[in-house]
Amino acid sequence: MAKYDINDPTDLDIMRAQFDMISRDEWEEYIELAEDRKIGYKNVNILRSASRKAGISKYLSNKVLVWVIDLVDKLDEYDESEEE
Repeated sequence: MAKYDINDPTDLDIMRAQFDMISRDEWEEYIELAEDRKIGYKNVNILRSASRKAGISKYLSNKVLVWVIDLVDKLDEYDESEEE
């Protein structure tokens, strides 16, 4: 999992590009996985909020963007560990 700096414009551009590549269907899968993993009410809600803004990262604050990308990375790690 990459560590991003909220104050680095390059890191923000990378995170925005990653966010914009996630489709609405993929967001639904992340939300389901988050609910199954019981990662917390606030985390699930921020994923739902992010799913409504799929493809338009410019409407997310930097802090929310970092939070969402971090959650996505953690959920991907959970998913990969289940497959092994």
